[in-house]
Amino acid sequence: MSKAKPCLGYTDCKTVKLDLDNMSYSDVQEIVTSTMNRFNLKGRLILKSSKNCYHAVFDQYVSWAENVAIMSWVALVLLRKNPKVVKWFLMQCIKGSSTLRVTPKKDKPAPRIVAKFGDQSHAIANFLKERERIKKIYNQIIV
Repeated sequence: MSKAKPCLGYTDCKTVKLDLDNMSYSDVQEIVTSTMNRFNLKGRLILKSSKNCYHAVFDQYVSWAENVAIMSWVALVLLRKNPKVVKWFLMQCIKGSSTLRVTPKKDKPAPRIVAKFGDQSHAIANFLKERERIKKIYNQIIV
């Protein structure tokens, strides 16, 4: 029996993060751009987590209440197109923070950066720093 590998993610409540599964890259770009502009989130980072699955991280720090409002808006926009986004959003609300996977998961590789736009010096910089720290821990656990 093979040993299960842990899947690690980055969690916090003041960075706006989205998990956008089962979507085309063009749809993801449109949603992420609209979200950034509507809520003045300064910059965006898009990561590809697997085929037609993406993560987005925004650079402007917000309160948890603002974060929930932003995630709610995205969930409502996508409600008919992608019910999985709504489920992900509800789980973030239950936990009281938002999480994105940063390490491999089963047969899926670690998410990789596919696009950057705008300011990257605040929440995105911290996300990338923590992502590297978590990946180092993950690699120590696996070896």
